[in-house]
Amino acid sequence: MDLCKKKESSGSAEDIERQYGRTWIWTAIDTPTRLLITFWIGGRELDDARRMLKDLTTRSQGKPLFVSDELPHYGTILGELFQELVPPTPTGKPGRPRNPERVIDADLDYATVHKTRQGSQVIKVERKVVYGSEQHVLARLAESPSQTINTAYIERSNLDWRLWDAHLARKAPTVARAMRWLKAKFAICAACYNLIRPHETLSRGKDRIFRPMTPAMAASVADHQWTFSELLAYPALCQ
Repeated sequence: MDLCKKKESSGSAEDIERQYGRTWIWTAIDTPTRLLITFWIGGRELDDARRMLKDLTTRSQGKPLFVSDELPHYGTILGELFQELVPPTPTGKPGRPRNPERVIDADLDYATVHKTRQGSQVIKVERKVVYGSEQHVLARLAESPSQTINTAYIERSNLDWRLWDAHLARKAPTVARAMRWLKAKFAICAACYNLIRPHETLSRGKDRIFRPMTPAMAASVADHQWTFSELLAYPALCQ
């Protein structure tokens, strides 16, 4: 999305982007509960991936199965976060010892999805296991709602953000004019998604009766469906 001021008649879209930049929203969703675990608003550089993934791993228990698009930053940072430096075996020979060997954690499972598009149509989907064994990744997928390596849950949530925040709508005249307000508005959208809005799939059991269930309730973060009054009166939002 673009983060910029109102376009002047004398400035092109390229000039405005060069001056004010382009902003990306990074999100991470837990597949079983649909909980939006964390998000980061910034650029699309390696340091942005590092900030988001560091926060994600501190909020996750154990080593979850990571699935993303083919942006190489994810694999690089996951390799940094889940690694061990193994010292070399002493040779007994004089001289400077070798540097420790960087070994990726054997329990780390990470896969990517690459989509080839022709115009607006997806004509090919390629899945690749980057870290971990394919058998272990498939076994973990069999216990999850997705069943296959995909990014469908993130892509579906992106539609929600575009519907809820006019700044994120595609081909719309609205633009975000300040990073401060963009972050504040998206934080409210994320809170509504997690705490207030019931998720259709989570709310319908095998009997098809609708019982409101939010992602926060499914993840045992909340014990009831919040109201907007509760959210806006929460102490952290009032400081």
